[in-house]
Amino acid sequence: MSFNALKSLSTALLLAFSCAATTAAQNSVELVVLGNAQDAGYPQLNCYKPHCMPGWQDVTKRRLATALGLIDHQAKQKFLFEATPDIKEQFYQLHLLAPDSQYKLSGIMLTHGHMGHYTGLMHLGREAAGGKGIPVYAMPRMEKYLSTNGPWSQLVKLNNIAIKGLNDKKPVALNKNITIKPLQVPHRDEYTETVGYHIKGPNKSALFIPDIDKWQKWSTNIVDLVKSVDYALLDATFFSNGELPNRDMSEVPHPFVEESMKLFAGLSAKDKQKVIFIHFNHSNPLLQTGSAAQKQVTKAGFRYAEQGMTLGL
Repeated sequence: MSFNALKSLSTALLLAFSCAATTAAQNSVELVVLGNAQDAGYPQLNCYKPHCMPGWQDVTKRRLATALGLIDHQAKQKFLFEATPDIKEQFYQLHLLAPDSQYKLSGIMLTHGHMGHYTGLMHLGREAAGGKGIPVYAMPRMEKYLSTNGPWSQLVKLNNIAIKGLNDKKPVALNKNITIKPLQVPHRDEYTETVGYHIKGPNKSALFIPDIDKWQKWSTNIVDLVKSVDYALLDATFFSNGELPNRDMSEVPHPFVEESMKLFAGLSAKDKQKVIFIHFNHSNPLLQTGSAAQKQVTKAGFRYAEQGMTLGL
């Protein structure tokens, strides 16, 4: 990447997070969107179709894999949901809002064992940052997977990370202001189970479910769950069926945005505003600024996640 391209990308990151920094002064605890794309980011490897080309040609239009930062300005602690392949950039974004000299990285929460959600842990090893006992919160199968498979097991052995066990629907207090509760969901669990998180701050709560097969497969009523929280960041990998014309989309099941909007159509206007779609595949038109898809979601009363979005808890 050229110097000018790097300069443009750095400027874009700073602009995206300037509003977040202002909000930080107003909320003692906040969530910040550090990425909104599917595991492979945007644009995706080997995609040179028209919808990907803006990302190759303009670095400011690139998007990172889905992750959330959680900052407690009172306790001077920061947390990360997901360890993505873009973790370097996301750590920097989090540093802009909560500088390392003032805030302690107190935990990384993992959802499952697909590439966009845990592989960033490699940067905590001795070849890179050389972490020292960084708490990593994981469900039982995820903990076993990390502990018994290289190179991840080396992170455990060398105490670069310290795994903190989670259990389905069992709340964990991160500090006096923040509680998280993992919620196991149906997904393609080849290596680990998959969870979303209920995140409770001192004033508000959020739901984060970046991956699920279909809402109807879950024993929990997602409509009622949305009503019970203040924000719901939900799986929107694909906007509609047929989005991958040369692939059987049943192989990668997710709730289509069009399906979710129909499911949530009966919500009140206030509750619809809680729904924030996230985790967009490179083919999803919600990644394209000003697209008809973005206008359709907004007109229906819902929202879509953008990098730098902050939510006070």
